[in-house]
Amino acid sequence: MLVVDDEPSLVDAVATALRYEGFDVSEATTGRAGLAAAQEGGVDLIVLDVMLPDLDGFTIAERLRSTGNTTPVLFLTARDSLDDKAAGFAAGADDYLTKPFSLAELVMRVKAILRRATSDEPSDATLRFADVELDPDAHSVRRAGHAIDLTATEFSVLKFFMENPARVLSKAQILDHVWHYDFAGDSNICETYVSYLRKKLNEYGPPLIHTVRLVGYVLRDPAQA
Repeated sequence: MLVVDDEPSLVDAVATALRYEGFDVSEATTGRAGLAAAQEGGVDLIVLDVMLPDLDGFTIAERLRSTGNTTPVLFLTARDSLDDKAAGFAAGADDYLTKPFSLAELVMRVKAILRRATSDEPSDATLRFADVELDPDAHSVRRAGHAIDLTATEFSVLKFFMENPARVLSKAQILDHVWHYDFAGDSNICETYVSYLRKKLNEYGPPLIHTVRLVGYVLRDPAQA
């Protein structure tokens, strides 16, 4: 784990909680130090503050993603508007925890992210739907021959859709399958992830994920629409 925050007391509390759970933890109190540590590799997850004085968390995540670094990122921030959360997910976040928060919830979310990043069972079977191919072993996605970079969470959401083609999936079903913990009825995170997943897929072809009003979403072949 890598914990990046400009509040030393918060870094210490978060690092202590994660070490208690058995994780090896590195610490950084500036954005540039955090970015350098992440770029060195060997990190399974980054707990990243957004409002850092020298280099904000969104910029750090964007720079990592632009170089192909797919290390999961959990943002910590006091900025809790939907626009802020959308910006975080657009930057490549895997989850978003607003301050103040309990250390128990942070640990729970860290474990959930790691499950999403590593829980795919080995399989030779590549999932195919329309012109999309998803390889669970390589953790890769292609549409019409184009490689699509997805975060671990986006990959899990798409995999769930492709395992259930033409089936309407409710937001509750998606939350339960992908996140594995209670969001207290907040479906905004599901809507945000589906929105960004659609954007990435639609770059190379017609829409595949459709909204079913008041019910959920469905993966539908445009040739059969």
